[in-house]
Amino acid sequence: MEFSLIDRIRDLTAQHRDDVRLGIGDDAALLTVPPGQELAVAIDTMVEGVHFPVGTPAADIGWKALAVNLSDLAAMGATPAWALLALTLPNADEAFVDGFAKGFAQLAQTYRLALIGGDTTRGTLTISVAVHGFVPPGKALTRAGAQVGDAVLVTGALGDAAGGLQCVQQKNHRDDTQTHHLIERLNRPTPRVAAGLALRGRASACIDVSDGLLADLGHICTASHVGAEIDAALLPRSSALLDLFDEATSRDFALSGGDDYELCFTVPVQQVAVVQADLAKLGCGATRIGCIVEGEGVTVRDCEGHRLSGRQGWDHFSA
Repeated sequence: MEFSLIDRIRDLTAQHRDDVRLGIGDDAALLTVPPGQELAVAIDTMVEGVHFPVGTPAADIGWKALAVNLSDLAAMGATPAWALLALTLPNADEAFVDGFAKGFAQLAQTYRLALIGGDTTRGTLTISVAVHGFVPPGKALTRAGAQVGDAVLVTGALGDAAGGLQCVQQKNHRDDTQTHHLIERLNRPTPRVAAGLALRGRASACIDVSDGLLADLGHICTASHVGAEIDAALLPRSSALLDLFDEATSRDFALSGGDDYELCFTVPVQQVAVVQADLAKLGCGATRIGCIVEGEGVTVRDCEGHRLSGRQGWDHFSA
């Protein structure tokens, strides 16, 4: 049964690439890294009930399992190429595997990403995906490099995924366009790969917003040995989020909710307008929300300049 599941996944996710000399079906894949490129590698694990609600459609789980990893490549300014998949299932559910593989493949085909191998086993529903991408030597975006005076920007809108999770958890949630938008953003995030490529050579530091803006921008501050100040009034939030939740709740979701997989990055002030124009052409846009300052950590201020406090973001091992 295990091998038939592997065959189903292979058939549903097939993607030809010349740099894959040997893919699924042997003890290891054989790959060729193009000349003049560095290999960027990332891995994430998703557990049912922790990273996605119980009852999430299989196709959405497949999409998200890949999307969260592509978001890491986007934050590095890397072009996606290959993926490995380790799938742990409570039972040999062919219908689930078909749905999962179709969702995975739907996103993979957008980037010509090839699934080159992996593993299946029995246990609590858990998905681990490792992705590989290419970036020219010395051109990768990192969390280090933000300078005092740089502007802080984010792509897209923040807080939608946290709002979507709240909707899912409310059994009597509204059944309307706004609610569907937020749940879609939770289940099928858009990795900002094109934005990451456009930021190569421009952004001084970059990270994807997976654990919440405060936590992730905090990682940039730590790696760059700087602080950051954020203007809460500038946080980009969707009309759907603002329609379904009050100002304080939507602001908290935007600051700490996580799971949006937008990019948070820093650029010299003189490049802000050009970068915003270029990202607007890509359809995601970018909003300036603050600046890099001396010191450490992230400070959030309201429209009157008063410091706001709140939770810092997702921590897998917090109480």
